[in-house]
Amino acid sequence: MLISQLMIKPIVTVELDDTLKVVKNIFERAKFHHLLVVEKDVLYGVISDRDLLKAISPHIGTPQETVHDTVTLNKRVHQIMTRKPITLLPTADVYDAIAIFNQYSISCIPIVNEQKRPVGIISWRDILRAIEANHRKKNRKPE
Repeated sequence: MLISQLMIKPIVTVELDDTLKVVKNIFERAKFHHLLVVEKDVLYGVISDRDLLKAISPHIGTPQETVHDTVTLNKRVHQIMTRKPITLLPTADVYDAIAIFNQYSISCIPIVNEQKRPVGIISWRDILRAIEANHRKKNRKPE
């Protein structure tokens, strides 16, 4: 199975100089855990919701919040993102992605075209969902 059949699209991106406040607002509204970081449509990095939680004060949005806590939201994406992420082309096989997930401690792989422009993203959960769906389809009893 090709990655292009499993990848999630459209993708949500942020830019290198966007603030963590922008990232926080996206993650609060979204049901995904990774953002791709681009500049002029070229992929430069990945930022996860875990990266964000490590970078901002845990007191934001609580009664203990101080001015110093809110200042952490002014950090820039490029300060906390994972640089030079491992990527795949849409023509890669699902087993290429599985090999990467098994070799590296990552939870998503950006899918890029030949110009390094992101066209999708895949997580290990997406692969597990596809395996489960394929299994159910194979084991479906004829009516």
